[in-house]
Amino acid sequence: MRFLKPLLLVAVLAAAAAGLAWYWHRQSVYPSTEDAYVQANILTISPLVAARVTEVRVAEGDRVEAGAVMVALDDRALRAAVDAAAAQLDLARQSAGAAGSNVAAASADVDAARAGLADAEAGLARVRQLFERGDMAQAALDTAQSARDQALARVAQAEAALAAARERSGEPGADNAAVRAAAAALTQAELALDHATITAPVAGWVANLSLRPGDVVAPGQPLFSLVEDGDWWVDANFRETDLDRIRPGQPVRIAVDMYPGLDLAGEVAVIGAGSGAVFSLLPPQNASGNWVKVTQRFPVRIALTPPEDPAFRLRVGASVTARVDTTALDAGGR
Repeated sequence: MRFLKPLLLVAVLAAAAAGLAWYWHRQSVYPSTEDAYVQANILTISPLVAARVTEVRVAEGDRVEAGAVMVALDDRALRAAVDAAAAQLDLARQSAGAAGSNVAAASADVDAARAGLADAEAGLARVRQLFERGDMAQAALDTAQSARDQALARVAQAEAALAAARERSGEPGADNAAVRAAAAALTQAELALDHATITAPVAGWVANLSLRPGDVVAPGQPLFSLVEDGDWWVDANFRETDLDRIRPGQPVRIAVDMYPGLDLAGEVAVIGAGSGAVFSLLPPQNASGNWVKVTQRFPVRIALTPPEDPAFRLRVGASVTARVDTTALDAGGR
């Protein structure tokens, strides 16, 4: 009997050592962390124009499809701006047309001046022949010479007027600079009018909504958030001592604290390039005099397969436990 107690103590110690060895081996083969949270793409919905809110068609927690109208803004001023821009475009086209008519008139004046020059030169040639035969006086030759010079001046004047008209008119039709500027202003006004209706860029859930009809919003002002119903993942922060066996592509089991008993499947996607402390607002200064070695944690992104049952809808920021299966390494994998 007196030998039973030492044997029992040895057995207990051996069992404890075996349990610790098993636990250490399991933790090395199946590294896990509770410092893990569900993540998804979160879009901030903001207006692109300043206006008063006339209608809010969504509520907190609503699910919306891509393209669904969520908020309507007062668009009366924007519609007036579109009408004004359209009127400016019409005026620009009319001005371009009038400038084209001026060019045509100036071109006709050039043709007329050149025709007058041709007549004056022909008259001067006839008078010169008669003068050389002695049938015409010097005064007649001088008059014909003066008429030819005046015709040359009229041609130069008409050509200068044509060049000025072309310079003022620019390119014809839709290529005219004034027309293009007015068309661009109209396009901007139409875009601003379209922005008076805020639609969902993607399918997802409305969150952080406090907007009400009557609020006046400004461009770029955050109104609410939209949690995209697309890719879901887990950001798990593993100790650096666990990373020697973790590889992209390894399977992961995800236990969601929100839904006890629910296990989800995942896969290691990316191992962070730096520890969380490095990217914090105030990174540690390890070169200081007082230094204590602290095991760092590195973010590991895990692609997550969401549950099909709508009763187990995932929510951003939910706490989970992630356990990576690294047994493939022992089978010769990498």
